[in-house]
Amino acid sequence: MESKEDKLHTHVISDDAEPVAVEGMDPTGVLVKPKWRGTSQDKMDMETLGRHQVDILFISTNGGTGDLFWGYIVVLMGVALTYASLAEMASMAPSAGGQYHWVSEFAPPKHQKFLSYLVGWICMTGWQAGLLSVGFIAGTVIQGLIVLNNPSYGFERWHGTLLVWAITAFCVIFNTALAKRLPVVESIVLGIHMIGFLAVVIPLWILSPRATAAEALMTFTNGGGWPTLGLSAMIGLLTPMGSLLGFDCAVHMSEEVEDASWTLPSSIMWSVYLNGAMGFIMAITMCYCLGDLSEIIDTPTGYPFIQVFYNATKSYAATNVMVTIIIITLTACCVSEVATTSRQLWSFARDKGVPFSDWLAYVSPTMHVPLRATLVSLCITCIVSLINIGSTSALNAIVSLGVVALLSSYWITIACLVWRRLKGEPLPPRRWSLGRYGLAINIMSLVFLIPIYFFAFWPAVTPVEASSMNWAVLMYSAVVIFSLVYYFIWGKHFYVGPVMVVKRDM
Repeated sequence: MESKEDKLHTHVISDDAEPVAVEGMDPTGVLVKPKWRGTSQDKMDMETLGRHQVDILFISTNGGTGDLFWGYIVVLMGVALTYASLAEMASMAPSAGGQYHWVSEFAPPKHQKFLSYLVGWICMTGWQAGLLSVGFIAGTVIQGLIVLNNPSYGFERWHGTLLVWAITAFCVIFNTALAKRLPVVESIVLGIHMIGFLAVVIPLWILSPRATAAEALMTFTNGGGWPTLGLSAMIGLLTPMGSLLGFDCAVHMSEEVEDASWTLPSSIMWSVYLNGAMGFIMAITMCYCLGDLSEIIDTPTGYPFIQVFYNATKSYAATNVMVTIIIITLTACCVSEVATTSRQLWSFARDKGVPFSDWLAYVSPTMHVPLRATLVSLCITCIVSLINIGSTSALNAIVSLGVVALLSSYWITIACLVWRRLKGEPLPPRRWSLGRYGLAINIMSLVFLIPIYFFAFWPAVTPVEASSMNWAVLMYSAVVIFSLVYYFIWGKHFYVGPVMVVKRDM
């Protein structure tokens, strides 16, 4: 018997031929021409430029520059272990379902269906929140740039919401009507990404006031008012973690990638290496080149890094160029987020995990993309971004929701793999393997994720008020409760875990 993944690659069509039983038919039966599927290098490029280097929005509230430097090293090592574990599973089962598919295969048999369903909802929520987060950051960075150039501009929250809509809609158009042009656009943006990195770092090192090594690397702060500096530093680890999350996005494109069992894990790990190295350089740059801390914290732009750029260059033109590079890379990240989010929703709908599954599992026969899932993701982003008009803190909680949702999906998935290894049961064949160190790497990644997940629910400052509360815990609980209610009333009668249709010879 063929596995579900094998069946996804059993038909192809040439540009001028009738359907024949060769490679490349969409799992819903839609014929996808090779020229529109892209190459494995295209997908690796998209994964590479799908992350911005380092989150420099609030490095001074908890931990300070010392925590940014040393914390980045710790987080990068933990992230490498985590994504190595996910990369091996991607080689075992390259499925658009990602984590919920792997849980379905590796969890204890009596819990496979339920845990797979729960992880599907959590992971889907994480990517939907991630899409909104990137759109929100890109939109409000544009607002910050406007404030820099026009101090009389009234910074209205509803302006930011409209910019979120515009950026997300733009990215949806690229993922639908212009999908066949994506490889060319990705290559151009990748070049901008690499050149832009140098265009930001070099001026900062040359023009910024320079801190001493002791000031840059050994200064720890407790701007959040926590009882101990150590507690503040642990909360501050979310800053580097936020910039090193989501390298598994290519997994959810796996059924559109050539030679997926090798390309995906290689893409994930090269993304960790390259972006981790560039992020580390950027972290060091910010530690040394921040300048007057009080000035950048109180910046009217709302984004300290914009003020850092201007303080270094003393030029509006140069600052505009540097911030525009950031906006372009954020928009490219949003394009990737749209693709990932829509595929995650589409895959889960294909397995009857969400309401209106049959409708959402539709793939456009002309655009060759999951059009309805993409448009639903756009609608969710537009509706939820309205929260920003009433409360920015509530929307910030959604940003945190994306982090905790993805972290919990990673933990459950890797824990299931550890259970499988400890039981001594055979694992599926894989071309990218951790070898004899697999179990140790899996366990170390679980140990790393526990404190990061725990502190991701904490607010940034104390005493905690309604405006400063991290409401991610409430939103996360609401999603879990809704998914459980839906499961026991409706979902368990229709949802079939992917393992039920996978047949392997091991």
